[in-house]
Amino acid sequence: MRVPARLLSLTAVSAASVLLTGCFSGSGSSAGDDGKRIRVAHMQPPRSGLSPLSDDAFKLSRWSTAETLVKLDAEGDAEPALATKWRQSGRTWTFEIRDGVTFHDGTALDAEAVVRSLTAAAAASPKPRILDGVELTLKAQGSGTVTVTTADEDPLVPQRLSSPQLSILAAKAYTGKTVSPLGAGTGPFELTKVNGTVSASLDRYDDYWGKKAKAPGIDVKFVPDGTARAAALRSGEADIVEAVPVSQAALLDEELITEVPMPRTNTLYLNTEKGVFKDASLRAAAREAIDAESIVKGVYEDRADVAEGLLGPALPWAAGLRTEVKRAAAKKASGQTITIGTFTDRAELPEVAATLQQQLQKAGFKVKLDVREYANIESDALAGEFDAFILSRATVLDSGDPTAYLYSDFASDGSFNISQLADDSVDKALKSAGETAVGDARRKAVIAGEAAVLATDAAVPMLHERVIQGDATGVVDAAHDPRERELVTADTYVK
Repeated sequence: MRVPARLLSLTAVSAASVLLTGCFSGSGSSAGDDGKRIRVAHMQPPRSGLSPLSDDAFKLSRWSTAETLVKLDAEGDAEPALATKWRQSGRTWTFEIRDGVTFHDGTALDAEAVVRSLTAAAAASPKPRILDGVELTLKAQGSGTVTVTTADEDPLVPQRLSSPQLSILAAKAYTGKTVSPLGAGTGPFELTKVNGTVSASLDRYDDYWGKKAKAPGIDVKFVPDGTARAAALRSGEADIVEAVPVSQAALLDEELITEVPMPRTNTLYLNTEKGVFKDASLRAAAREAIDAESIVKGVYEDRADVAEGLLGPALPWAAGLRTEVKRAAAKKASGQTITIGTFTDRAELPEVAATLQQQLQKAGFKVKLDVREYANIESDALAGEFDAFILSRATVLDSGDPTAYLYSDFASDGSFNISQLADDSVDKALKSAGETAVGDARRKAVIAGEAAVLATDAAVPMLHERVIQGDATGVVDAAHDPRERELVTADTYVK
């Protein structure tokens, strides 16, 4: 039975008040005669100063301030954005750049600007995930045409260029050691101020090449505490709330929340390079010990789907192509000590960790937990400092195609290889998937790659999440995007 919103605890409301006080000016943040500014409570603070070469790029995309050459439609197919059309000739793709576009500093978008931004991304260390295993050579042909040449023929180039990490920014963004998006995007909103990991402000850009934004601006607050985010919606302190925790969703009016199955999988990554889980039979023991259904019911209150693979119901074609995977036999754990890491930014993960601790201890492991904010734990996870790591991972975040995620997370040279996996059969399967033309054949190759990963038990998929977004009563046309690329668009406003 749904609990009425009025029963939200005073503790939650107080937490929100402490975290949000001073963030938003007034109720609704009225901005003169042309409407109200949109107040947004975000889950994760910036990790890299809002550099588009990091995961912060998705914040820039969700605020409609930075744009890419290509965007994706609902089916994941490429469609025009800053590029109006493109064509392929072998290893080379030619993109025609949109006329009449200016950056927020007033300078014009041209081919040289595109080459500068994409070259910076390709040369970054680490490079954006979407470019894992991909070598790009970029050239400007006049002022309005760019050629992109890859080392090997790549059918996914347009989808790759839709990644927010490949946003096109003005020259001013690249003058220092870091990339700054302040006043350097092309979107309907200009990023005007960033207050560290606390807040950010954006104003409408009246010279935008497309449809003028309906709202005069956006005021952003970064609120890692999920209870506080939910209480901010309840109390009217925020207009749009990102990632309402499952535990709080039942405490809110159902009319204020939207639940969408998303391509995000909650996975236990096991360290295959060193420690207890270097032994495949102990990885199998961990897999067999996990009761994902109890996690879905107990932690997610049935607002998630039990995983049968790495790819979930947001990719409906995956289940029909999947076949049984042959895995190593399990041996009984006999008191081996393991450390599981995870982070607090997604409110459910610490509880998932506690449940897994109980399940694995029942199977014979001794389990320690290390739970921190994501910004303080990511580097240790990538360095293989944990025996296991619980991650809520978007599987098509970058390109609309899961190949990039599989390569990034499980290829020997993947940039996000938390499992430290180095397996020839996996590398071969993922390479084949990446080289296959877009369509049914590619989907079959992707599932073959998934099967190769699952056979190693380097990752144990537990459940597929649903995004729960909160929109206040007066919010009109906020985006509900399962890929987490859009949130506030030019059409979004507050009554």
